[in-house]
Amino acid sequence: MDAKTVASYDRPVPRYTSYPTAAQFHGAVGPVQHRTWLPDLARTCSTVYLHVPFCARLCWYCACHTSAVNRPESLASYARALLKEIDLVADTVPELMVGSVQWGGGTPSQLGTANIVDVAKRLAARFDRRCGSETSMEVDPRFCDDALVTTMRDIGIDRASLGVQDFDIDVQQAINRLQSVDDTATAISRLRTAGIARINLDLVYGLPRQTLETLARTLDAAIELAPDRFAVFAYAHVPWMKARQRLIDPASLPTAGDRAAMANLVAQRLVDGGYVQVGLDHYARPTDSLATAAQHGRLRRSFQGYVVEDQPAVVGLGASAISSLPRGYTQNAPDPARYRTLVEAGCFASVRGLELTAADRLRGEIIERLMCTFSIDLGDVCRRHEIPLGSFMDGITTLPALVEDGLVRRDGESLHVTARGRPLVRFVCAAFDPHVAYVDGRHSRGI
Repeated sequence: MDAKTVASYDRPVPRYTSYPTAAQFHGAVGPVQHRTWLPDLARTCSTVYLHVPFCARLCWYCACHTSAVNRPESLASYARALLKEIDLVADTVPELMVGSVQWGGGTPSQLGTANIVDVAKRLAARFDRRCGSETSMEVDPRFCDDALVTTMRDIGIDRASLGVQDFDIDVQQAINRLQSVDDTATAISRLRTAGIARINLDLVYGLPRQTLETLARTLDAAIELAPDRFAVFAYAHVPWMKARQRLIDPASLPTAGDRAAMANLVAQRLVDGGYVQVGLDHYARPTDSLATAAQHGRLRRSFQGYVVEDQPAVVGLGASAISSLPRGYTQNAPDPARYRTLVEAGCFASVRGLELTAADRLRGEIIERLMCTFSIDLGDVCRRHEIPLGSFMDGITTLPALVEDGLVRRDGESLHVTARGRPLVRFVCAAFDPHVAYVDGRHSRGI
C-alpha cells in the first residue's frame, strides 16, 4: 500500500460486523421489543452466544466488555442469571432450534467448571439442538488446565479459540499479557488429546512496540502450532471508550504505514504457510468449513466475525450480549450488576437496540456481501428489495472516489473490490452507510 493511499484512508471506519452498526443502537428499543421479536425464531435454527464478561486479570489492549473478577460468589451469581435468562428465552419461544453455541468473553472459563456445566445442562434441557452443529469456546491458554479441558469435552465443546495476540516479550509487557509459546502449545496439546481437535488462534497486529520483525517471528511460531484457523485483527486503540488502553503509550504504537505493511505481512506469511484468506481478517486450512463456505459463496458475517451459519439469527445471553433477530438488534445491559438485577426480576435485560427498516436490509446485504465475497450484483440486490437501482445509486456519492483510487471496479450493475482495495474493504462498505459521517471517534482506524 503506497504512502498516498495510507494517508488518504488512515481514518476511523466501522468494522461492519453488522449493519447498521452498534453505534446506531438507541434506548427506544429494549425488553418489550426483545420479547416481541423473539417468537419470530420459532421453528428456525439460531446461534446462541453466551458472554462471560470476566477475566482473571485484564489485558490493556482489550476493548471488550470485561472486568477482572475472581470472587466465587460473584461468578456463581452471574451463572444463576444466565440460567434465568435461558429460561426466559425458552419460555418466550419454546420452539426455538439451536445450531451453534458460542461461549465468548472475557474468558468463559473464569466462570468456573461447575458453573459452566450448570449453564450447559440448562441449554441442553431447554433448547432443541441441531445435530452436527458446533459448540465453541474462547480460551486463555494461561488458564487452560486439565480440569477445564475435561469440562469442555464433557459439555460438547468441539472448537476452541485461543487468544495469543503476540509472542514477543516486549509487546506482551506493553499490553500486560505474558504468555509464552510453550504455554500455548501445552494448552493446544491438552485440547487435542481430549478430542477437541478444531483449534483457532487469535493474533493482533498494530500493538505497542510491535515491529515487522517481531510480528514475523510471532507468525512463524503460530504457524508451527498448526491451528485450523487464524483470526488476525488490527489493534483498535480506542482509549476514549476503554480506560485501560490509556495505560498504553500512544508513542509506542506503529505508524499507519507500518500497520499497512503488517497487514500485508500477515497475509503473505499465512498464505505461504498453507492457509486460505477468508474475507478481510480470517485464514483457514483449505479443507476447513470456513474456507469452503467462502469458496462456494456461503460465508456470513456476524458480531462474532465470519461464520458458516445458514441462518444469521443470534440469541445473545449475558451482559452486553447482542441478539441479531429478524426484526432488528437488541443488546443487554453491559454492566454485569445491572444485567443480573434485571434478569433476576424476571425481565429481559435488553437496554438498547435498533429496528431494521427496508433500507437497512438492502444496505446490510450489500455490506455483508462486500465483506464476505468482495463483490456484489447491485442490480440483483435492488430488484429483490424492490428499490430502483438508479435512485439508490444516486445517493452513493463517495463511490466514484473509491473507483478513482483503484479500490473498486464497476462492471455494469456489479461492483468488485480490487486486490488493491481488499485491505480497505471497510471503506467500500462505508460508501453505502449513511451513518458513517456522524461516528468519527466511535470506531478504530481503518488501517
